Amino acid sequence: MTPRLIATDLDGTLLRSDGTVSSRSVDALRAVADAGLETVLVTARPPRWLDELAHVVGTRGVAICGNGAFRYDVAERRVFGVRSIPREVVTEIVLDLRDQLPGTGFAAERHTGLAAESMFAAIHDHPENLVTTPAIERLDDALVGKLLARNPHLTDDEFITAVTEIVGDRAVVAFSGAGGLAEVSAKGVTKAAALAGWCAELGIDAGEVWAFGDMPNDLPMLLWAGRSFAVANAHPEVLAAATDHAPANDDDGVAQVLEGLL
Repeated sequence: MTPRLIATDLDGTLLRSDGTVSSRSVDALRAVADAGLETVLVTARPPRWLDELAHVVGTRGVAICGNGAFRYDVAERRVFGVRSIPREVVTEIVLDLRDQLPGTGFAAERHTGLAAESMFAAIHDHPENLVTTPAIERLDDALVGKLLARNPHLTDDEFITAVTEIVGDRAVVAFSGAGGLAEVSAKGVTKAAALAGWCAELGIDAGEVWAFGDMPNDLPMLLWAGRSFAVANAHPEVLAAATDHAPANDDDGVAQVLEGLL
């Protein structure tokens, strides 16, 4: 069945391992868009990390980012939807993690940009408009789309497991493979839920969607879509769950599949 919408993750999926996107991948996405298919970037990246990819999506560029917390018009550089974590939930989770996992640092992705505690062990360069705070729960801006937590004293698996247990059903904990970061979203907010909402507004059913991904945070989206593709370099859980496999990201796997569709 020919899909009506293509949804693809970015890092580790559409993008190569060095973070670049090939001209082949750009051409493939543009070609399916020109053929009348909707294309959506679905990523853990915050809005501020999407601007450099405006050329990928052209004038119709919509991204679901922050693991579903934000809707972003890439071409216009405009957030037009936010699913934020309630302020009281942010406070509860931060206090519990700080108490039970000493040494944990926090940051918050908001529609206005990144805010971070001074002790937050960031793995990327901070933006120029970074807001610093001694305690993330004291932020005046309550619209936290994604809460980030990192603990340098635990392994990635140990930390994600512990955070998931402590957070419980108060929010959604995801792991995108980004240097041990636990990424916390509002209850019910996942890539799948956000994509499903967008598709409903477009009148597109799950069975008409092809989705591409590589990490556990992509699983809800891949399980929801009518057809799912795990790139060859994907996490074992993703490879096992997807309906189909594609070549690795460094081999432009998404582009190869889309070229076959056309």
